[in-house]
Amino acid sequence: MTEAHARGGEETLEDLSVDPEQGLDEAEVRRRREKHGPNSLGEAERASPWKILADQFKNLVIGILAVAAIVSLAMGEIVQMAAILAAIGINAVIGFVTEWKAVRSMEALRSLGTVQTRVRRDGTSETIDSEDLVPGDVVLLDAGDVVTADLRLIEANGLTCDESALTGESVPVTKTTDAVEAEAPLAERTSMAFKGTAVTGGSGAGVVVATGMQTELGGIARMTSEASEEVTPLEKRLDRLARNLVVVTLIVAAVVAALGWLGGKDLVSMLETAVALAVAAVPEGLPIVATVALARGMWRMARRNALVERLAAVETLGSTSVIFADKTGTLTQNRMRVARLALPGQDEEVPWDEKERPEEPSPLARRLLEVATLCNNAELQQPDGDKGEHPAGAGDPMEIALLHAAAAAGLSRDRLLDDQPEAREESFDADTKMMATFHEAEGGFRVAVKGAPEAVLEVATQVATEADPYEGLTLLGLVGLEDPPRDDVPDAIERCRRAGIRVIMVTGDQPVTAAAIAQQVGLAKDPKATVGRDLPKLGDGPEADAHDGLRDNHVFARVSPEQKLDLIRLWQKAGAVVAMTGDGVNDAPALKKADVGIAMGQRGTDVAREAADIVLKDDAFPTIVMAVEQGRTIFENIRRFIVYLLSGNLGQVLAVGVCAVIGAPLPLLPLQILYINLVLDVFPALALGVGESPEGIMDRKPRDPKEPVLTRGHWIATALWGALIAAAAVTVFFVALGRDMEEDAAVTIGFLTFALARLWHVFNMRDPGSGLFANEVVRNRWVWYAIGICLLLTAAAAWLPGLSTVLEVVPLDPFGWMLVLGGSLAPLLVGQAALGLWRLRGRREREEQ
Repeated sequence: MTEAHARGGEETLEDLSVDPEQGLDEAEVRRRREKHGPNSLGEAERASPWKILADQFKNLVIGILAVAAIVSLAMGEIVQMAAILAAIGINAVIGFVTEWKAVRSMEALRSLGTVQTRVRRDGTSETIDSEDLVPGDVVLLDAGDVVTADLRLIEANGLTCDESALTGESVPVTKTTDAVEAEAPLAERTSMAFKGTAVTGGSGAGVVVATGMQTELGGIARMTSEASEEVTPLEKRLDRLARNLVVVTLIVAAVVAALGWLGGKDLVSMLETAVALAVAAVPEGLPIVATVALARGMWRMARRNALVERLAAVETLGSTSVIFADKTGTLTQNRMRVARLALPGQDEEVPWDEKERPEEPSPLARRLLEVATLCNNAELQQPDGDKGEHPAGAGDPMEIALLHAAAAAGLSRDRLLDDQPEAREESFDADTKMMATFHEAEGGFRVAVKGAPEAVLEVATQVATEADPYEGLTLLGLVGLEDPPRDDVPDAIERCRRAGIRVIMVTGDQPVTAAAIAQQVGLAKDPKATVGRDLPKLGDGPEADAHDGLRDNHVFARVSPEQKLDLIRLWQKAGAVVAMTGDGVNDAPALKKADVGIAMGQRGTDVAREAADIVLKDDAFPTIVMAVEQGRTIFENIRRFIVYLLSGNLGQVLAVGVCAVIGAPLPLLPLQILYINLVLDVFPALALGVGESPEGIMDRKPRDPKEPVLTRGHWIATALWGALIAAAAVTVFFVALGRDMEEDAAVTIGFLTFALARLWHVFNMRDPGSGLFANEVVRNRWVWYAIGICLLLTAAAAWLPGLSTVLEVVPLDPFGWMLVLGGSLAPLLVGQAALGLWRLRGRREREEQ
């Protein structure tokens, strides 16, 4: 039924053709179950392992290597073909392992419904599986129950429900049977009890108006499954880079092969040259190094309480420019606390901080806290040991907060009840909005009353009677409560501001509460909350441009799950990289839609955790700032090792291409190129990929999402480095040929020069503004480990029987080794000189400013 919250209870029962005293009979239950289906949430489709594996081969880089393998087979180069296929296989396996992520959000949502429920059927009460509920069933509710379908309440006796996971409301909601406005937001539909929420107090009954995917929870489940998972900026950039490399490779290979063929070379040798160029141009180690660099960042984050589900999300968080933060449990502690006391006869409210534990409160404050303790059904549970831990509580969050405040003043509920035993209780009632307890005292009874301010003030005059506890009361004061901000949030928000990241609160709570918390944590000086009901429908069309002014707001309150998705789309359409934090069922669709979804691990629901990309084990907002720093560091490292890999590959392409065009022998063979790219280059690149954060990285603005992995400056640097390496290697290659060395010896010199030149080249990857020895590359111990490993692997290629034969490496005389050493060191020496001049120029420019 639609808008059941706005219809009367009797009207709803009549529409559903059910007698509340009898319930449905079995025949009618079967008929309705056939019509509406089981009361369960649909299952999400899982991507099969075979599909994930097949997807690894659907990219152009793999296609280039596959064509090279086919050409190698046609030319009878079986070993070469096998090596190329091995490279393809390694990349596919790594991609498969890192991307095999099951979609479990729907499974977690379904688990919320797999409970028993008590219904009235055929005039009797019985317990059934919640999946057997049908529209029209009369459900009986008691404290501690989980609501298993959407109910229109027909009976409510002090009934309260915890709807925080569904709506973001931080305190239990008091339920009534009265109809509400049709336009009332979800959090204000007090005549309804929703599937997946919990009954925290009282009792009641309701008639089922929606089951399964037709419930509010089912609607969120549908949005979660339908919300498209955004392709992350890093994935977009790497894909664009790969496409560009493929285009350049095809053009260079075709031009060189055509020129050679037209110049009189035979077709077979030109095809071999094309294969060599293809293998040289494609950075086979790039997927491996990118994956490991991201995995290393993931490991660092896990050590600091951030668990990463998707590797690319690590980098994406580093480019985040907007964070949508849920209020309850993310910016606040998700527990009620007494903040202020307003006492009769005092002009000002009394600030109350339970951490300071005042030893002797004023007599007025003590009387107020005594009554708050006596008129209370909650209990405090002392923690084990004496570690200063905050005692946990059982019961209504507001009553637990009152007990904490009383305990801070030295008042114990047990001791008070020993002195003033409770005789009877008038439970909280939604009509009176009050609760009362009678206690034995000298000369009669002491009546303790608490309730809504407007209700208590109306009846506070003289002395209460036993017949009516809500007459003639003496007002003791008002208690101000809050869900306090987390202590570490204001500093984290300030760090985000310095990093150019905007934090926006999006909550289902009241606008006044949201604005107050926003001011306390420093979101804005005078924040004003925009209420969900005032938000226009934000579509994806051109009309969305008319709502750009909404991006000036810092706080959005009473926001529905659909509106959270709309707000994310609005910022994404403006070019922002959006991160969304949350912990409730209502956050799941937005967590999935955002560029990065961040769920709270302690307070978060299974649904939120499974929909997110990152889960915070400590629920601490500052952990997000740490993750941002790691993301930025990883992207800088990725840029560094991409320049390193591509400059070396470009050097190979230039060397092979030039020699092919002028008709000279090739200085490198395809298998030698593959050995350098896939074996020797990987270790230094990995070392660059796991470097530590450079100073000041969190004082920079977020990168433009449209900025490519390599900017124009990076491409120029890549070209110059590549030309330098090619010039050094080709020079010693031709010197060797000029000394009448055998061609295989000259090729060996070219191969070893390239291998060592690219190894020393890692030191050219330091920041231009850093010193020769005091820089992030020299300080990186992994770089030194990589150099040691690569020297061993180069020695194996030169002298290990079997491997040297496959690579066609022959022994060299001392002069040959002198050429290798001199040629390989030349790019390092020239590069360090150039970087030194660059640093000197930068220093002079700063001095002139």
